[in-house]
Amino acid sequence: MLPVESAKKKLSFTRCIQDGDLVIVYERYDNMKAVKVCEGSVLENRFGVFKHSDWIGKQFGSKVFSSKGGFVYLLAPTPELWTLVLSHRTQILYIADISFVIMFLEIVPGCVVLESGTGSGSLTTSLARAVAPEGHVYTFDFHEQRAASAREDFEKTGISNTVTVGVRDIQGEGFPDEFSGRADSVFLDLPQPWLAIPSVEKMLKQDGIVCSFSPCIEQVQRASETLRSKFTDIRTFEILLRTYEVREGKMDSFQVEESGSVGSLPCKRRQRLSEGSNEQETTSASVVMARPCSEAKGHTGYLTFARLKCLS
Repeated sequence: MLPVESAKKKLSFTRCIQDGDLVIVYERYDNMKAVKVCEGSVLENRFGVFKHSDWIGKQFGSKVFSSKGGFVYLLAPTPELWTLVLSHRTQILYIADISFVIMFLEIVPGCVVLESGTGSGSLTTSLARAVAPEGHVYTFDFHEQRAASAREDFEKTGISNTVTVGVRDIQGEGFPDEFSGRADSVFLDLPQPWLAIPSVEKMLKQDGIVCSFSPCIEQVQRASETLRSKFTDIRTFEILLRTYEVREGKMDSFQVEESGSVGSLPCKRRQRLSEGSNEQETTSASVVMARPCSEAKGHTGYLTFARLKCLS
């Protein structure tokens, strides 16, 4: 465990932006990038040239202008935004899965969480905020370079006091013995999670919870079979997220149904139609409409949760 004085440090975005800080430059909802503030550097994009020196001393969330009048927003690198801009070294978990995992693993400030593998660190970043300031996340990846890149990212985002990254083959070796009986929850993102489950059983506190993320249902079935002997309340979920666009547009016409229902037509129009008129009204009024996005994210993976059986 880290020293208490180190673990209690809090990451704050209420202060002003400083030289060396990481900011999320927001152009629009689908175009953001992470930029390290460096006095003397500039950012060039379609909105113009932005001097980093103009950003220093401003609050996170500020709107800043270029020399030609274009603007961007300087946002704090929260876990939600970091998930959208981080470098993909592996496939990552997104917000829908991450929020579900944190809820069902019952993670609160002060928890000790074990994770394997680290990958690109998307989930790890959110886990760190959930356990802060008293808790800690110990994450492991068998790939040494990926682990090193993850450490660098956690330094950039300011969560290195809450996260420890280790290099270890959890499937083959299990979690280190030093964590036996100390973990409140464990998260597995492994191709063969059933190989790690005997180690997970030793690591968890009584009544602790494990979650395994797997893209294929065959992995889920085999992991669930292994879980049955020592775990209870085994459940699997698939999170499918449907996003809607809300924008102003034209409503071409109101259609009167054969039943005579005229729904949302104006009162006078409803009266004329109810008196036997077959006339239909066509309007080009501008209205605010919500409709599903043309591109929707489909299957990402299955989330299998299980609770360690209490000792009788």
